[in-house]
Amino acid sequence: MSGRVGDLSPRQAEALAQFRENLQDVLPSLPSQDDYFLLKWLRARCFDLPKSEAMLRKHLEVRKHMDADNIIAWEAPEVIRKYMSGGMCGYDREGSPIWYDIIGPLDAKGLLFSASKQDLLKNKFRDCEVLRRECEQQSKKLGKKIEMVMMVYDCEGLGLKHLWKPAVDTYGELLSMFEENYPESLKRLFIVKAPKIFPVAYNLVKHFLSEDTRKKVVVLGSNWKEVLQKYIDPDQIPVEYGGTLTDPDGDPKCSSKINYGGDVPQHYYVRDQLAQQYEHTVVVNRGSSHQVEYEILFPGCVLRWQFRSEGADVGFGVYLKTKIGERQRAGEMTEVYPNQRYNSHMVPEDGSLTCSTPGIYVLRFDNTYSYLHSKKVSYSVEVLLPDAASAQQIQNLGDKLSEVALNHSP
Repeated sequence: MSGRVGDLSPRQAEALAQFRENLQDVLPSLPSQDDYFLLKWLRARCFDLPKSEAMLRKHLEVRKHMDADNIIAWEAPEVIRKYMSGGMCGYDREGSPIWYDIIGPLDAKGLLFSASKQDLLKNKFRDCEVLRRECEQQSKKLGKKIEMVMMVYDCEGLGLKHLWKPAVDTYGELLSMFEENYPESLKRLFIVKAPKIFPVAYNLVKHFLSEDTRKKVVVLGSNWKEVLQKYIDPDQIPVEYGGTLTDPDGDPKCSSKINYGGDVPQHYYVRDQLAQQYEHTVVVNRGSSHQVEYEILFPGCVLRWQFRSEGADVGFGVYLKTKIGERQRAGEMTEVYPNQRYNSHMVPEDGSLTCSTPGIYVLRFDNTYSYLHSKKVSYSVEVLLPDAASAQQIQNLGDKLSEVALNHSP
């Protein structure tokens, strides 16, 4: 049952009337009081009245905290304005606004070193308010209800640097904020130019998304430009994405509407912005090393680590065992992430590695070069798995590509 205006079952209509009654005390402070708005919260919680009411009341607290009524006038810190990628550009064939997210050039680490998480969240909340108001204006202009947004995620250049733990955690918070405060607002989310690592990245954030949202995420193949044009008129798509839309000065990327991010210059960095938590602490004695083993069962998994040392530098490398079941020296194993010394006593180190072959991977903290000092090392390591469904989608897209190539070969 759709649970939408004009298509309510008697039970749903009754729930809506009761919901409105229960919210009498806060109705005037809602951004909208019509049935369309109230039904979003009911649908998001499957017409469970107590849950829907709790969700909406919590949203009102967040609005107050974010000063939502004045947030459009709020100016984010310069580093966010300049380097947070994404933007609203054009409308789909039904009149819904389109939001582009540009992942590749986004310097997540630079932003988190330069801006507070509160400001990043507030900036995203502001984007959501801009889109909500745009839907209201489109509804007035077109004389029909527009309440959802189309999203296009450009994942070209998505890589290991984007899997940095604090970045993924913050991104998860942004997604949760969208889910909890703007339910039933996403029409479709198209993923274009997804690289092989996409299933691992998606697996890290998908649990922040509702079941309903996950169903709207579609990974497109090499024909993505044609698919977008099925839903959006070419004159509403930037030239950069296969349409005919440009900025007034002819810019094919429509940079006045979509920010393409870029590396954050270090002069924006605020020292000690991020306090890291580590799961393990070991003392690596002078002249020795400490090895940690992880078994990787299938290719495409990613090993992610972060560590710091106290007092002085420490060596670090990753190896693949050649003999299972016994401890091996570094020289007897295959080096897969070059061993080198890191000044991790000054700046915490982090990194990741895509494991192309299954086997036992050894992370080795190396203090063999120090004759005098033992080193205290704090570290966390995780194995990141790909999301099976999106891995399958990408595999299928790859198979289609090779079919096309074969069919077109002379």
